Amino acid sequence: NHSKGEPMTATESELPSHLRGNGAPVTEELTLTELEVTGAIPPELDGRYLRNGANPVTGMSDHPFLGDGMIHGVRLRDGKAEWYRNRYVQTPFIADPDRQVIEVDSSLRDMTSSKANTHIVGHAGKILALEEGHFPYVLDGDLNTVGPTDYAGKLTGPFTAHPKICPSTGEMLAFGYYFVEPYLTYLRVSADGQLVQSEEITVGGPTMHHDFNITENNVVFMDLPACFDIELAIKGEMPIAWNDDYPARLGVMPRTGTDADVQWYDIDPCYVFLPLNSYEDGDKIVLDVARFDHIWRDGPMDFPNPMLWRWVIDTTTGKVAEEQVDDRPGEFPRVADSVIGKKHRYGYLMGFPDTTVSDPMATAGSILKYDRDTGQRTSIELDAGQTPGESVFVPAEGGANEDSGYLMTYVYDASSHTSAMTIFDAETMSNEPVASVQLPRVPSGFHGSWVPASVAD
Repeated sequence: NHSKGEPMTATESELPSHLRGNGAPVTEELTLTELEVTGAIPPELDGRYLRNGANPVTGMSDHPFLGDGMIHGVRLRDGKAEWYRNRYVQTPFIADPDRQVIEVDSSLRDMTSSKANTHIVGHAGKILALEEGHFPYVLDGDLNTVGPTDYAGKLTGPFTAHPKICPSTGEMLAFGYYFVEPYLTYLRVSADGQLVQSEEITVGGPTMHHDFNITENNVVFMDLPACFDIELAIKGEMPIAWNDDYPARLGVMPRTGTDADVQWYDIDPCYVFLPLNSYEDGDKIVLDVARFDHIWRDGPMDFPNPMLWRWVIDTTTGKVAEEQVDDRPGEFPRVADSVIGKKHRYGYLMGFPDTTVSDPMATAGSILKYDRDTGQRTSIELDAGQTPGESVFVPAEGGANEDSGYLMTYVYDASSHTSAMTIFDAETMSNEPVASVQLPRVPSGFHGSWVPASVAD
């Protein structure tokens, strides 16, 4: 047993690769108010930049996806960084780290038994820490855990880590998947936070649906060949493996539709954790995605480089055109929240470092920007030893263009073993930040959001 705050000790070489360098968990929950700022924080920014990630409370986890959720947040107001906080999401694993992470016996599944480690979003006055196997966890504005939510008893199964909040209606569209039937369930949450639709969707078997897509009138499911493997689950390993016999396809359903309305379209075998965005173009549906040729074919750390691709579903012919957009690897794609489900011109990805180089000081991170109208790619290139995370777009006040705004991320600097909450200009993509808030080390993590004070405070 490993008590909270007493991480396991191991030499760097003995640790799994995902717990080395900036993957190493931090042990202390901090509240810092005297923050050093370089540059000028735009005065219109009033809210919180929040990011989730897997930070094992014991200091050890068997896979990058299995650590405990820790939120790192910076509160901005009136051109100042008021505080930095990092807090564990108080799930059952914090008090009892020896709980079974993957519940092989579905009759024993506890929907509150979440790691809550993947994403954090603001919706309907609540801040939600998310993981795809269980209920969401509600946090308050100081990142204290309120507790799990089942939407007044209407949510009976898992809730995705990647809901989509419609900029037109304010609805939060989501889904849940599980390893026993129902394998996939569509969920629709109203703008005022009520779960108003829960629709079981028929798929060919238990696959990992990490994310999905929305357009103004439809949702698009991605039913791909990463399948549940009971033998791996019994061994306590990541229970998903590649399956060459499972067909890859996309399922289009009206946003208020039913299982009977889903139209399925075959695509080449691949895996997509994260789409950039999707939208309708007449009889076509356009999807930009970060596409892997496969995942977990040769083991639980088998991740080939993802690249930006475009899929165009022709709903009249039933065919999908598939085109690789770039050969520079990138992942963690984002667009402006205002264009989710609508035609986007710009998208932002985290450039993938050269995985053949083990020395963190020999690599330099990047943020890629794609102009989907011109086909142009521009980038922010960081200094050697600096690594960004996912970049979140935040609009500038009175901005005239879709890219008038800022990109927020935590940047890790290997030379000082510290981090900064860094704000870049999304329009110019200048390497020089608009502002940087100096912080202690913020470990590598997953996904985050800018939560304006108007959404949750």
